[in-house]
Amino acid sequence: MTTAAPSRIPATLIPGDGIGPEIMDATIAVLDALGAPFAWHPAVAGLAGVKATGDPLPAATLDSIRQTRLALKGPLETPSGGGYRSSNVRLREAFKLYANVRPARTLVPGGRFEDIDLVLIRENNEGLYTGYEHYIAIDDDPHAVAIATGVNTRQGSRRILEFAFEYALRTGRRKVTVVHKANIMKALTGIFLETARELHATTYRDRIAMEEIIVDACAMKLVMNPWQFDVIVTTNLFGDILSDEIAGLVGGLGMAPGANIGTQAAIFEAVHGSAPDIAGKGIANPVALMLAAGLMLDHVGREDLGRRLREAIDATLNVDRVRTGDLGGSASTTELASAIAARVGAT
Repeated sequence: MTTAAPSRIPATLIPGDGIGPEIMDATIAVLDALGAPFAWHPAVAGLAGVKATGDPLPAATLDSIRQTRLALKGPLETPSGGGYRSSNVRLREAFKLYANVRPARTLVPGGRFEDIDLVLIRENNEGLYTGYEHYIAIDDDPHAVAIATGVNTRQGSRRILEFAFEYALRTGRRKVTVVHKANIMKALTGIFLETARELHATTYRDRIAMEEIIVDACAMKLVMNPWQFDVIVTTNLFGDILSDEIAGLVGGLGMAPGANIGTQAAIFEAVHGSAPDIAGKGIANPVALMLAAGLMLDHVGREDLGRRLREAIDATLNVDRVRTGDLGGSASTTELASAIAARVGAT
């Protein structure tokens, strides 16, 4: 009797710019060793997209994601000048990627903070990042006044808050912290806080704890006692800032994966930049992208493979002590990938 091979899951693969192709090759090597179920559809974006088509987000790449509804993406560089918009922002808009999930967990002990394990969930489409900006000219100064308008909606607030509460319940977390600035921006972030209170009271009060905190107090407490937090949910700008602060608790952006979840697609990425200064040197740390691939495995229902991947990364870094230079080691990108691949292949 023969057993049917497990079905492959179509997924768009965007290597990215700078160190992107190097860390993507390393990640794919580990996923292959793990037996990950993805059938890759290669695509380009960022500077690679400009070189190929004149557009940092080519139509063929968008079409690919529309078909697969799933993508793994390396860091993209926005070309200077020419009026190019961020490809990352365009992707969020095109596929309504409303939830940005940024877990932070201590992988390499011995830093300023130990045993960090928290998740920031950021609303990804609203707030001050909607881009409603303009200048007002006065006398001979065309840029005398700059005005930006933020937009938060009840629907958008409720959607990300529901996502955060459900995420916390599904992953066995103990509480959700709602971060706001409703003491000053009473309408713009007040609607977010008001919606959180109503939603928790009507749906989640007996299922999970909720607390509220003003964003500046949150920023301070994250560096004084980060262990008091578990799942943090907040609006777009605050989430952008706090997620980088949280990454700093666990060693920086090189250890920070990100998931962008929407109604039409899910895109997983390393949240660090393209680091063109070290591109081609073979020294880039691929861990953030590998962890993003782990989130992608969780998303498609292969939590078993995601767990094996994370365990292999932990063991490689801390038992085998194979690390890239930014983590205090001397391994190259490919050497670290080979060590992790050997670990996942042995389990």
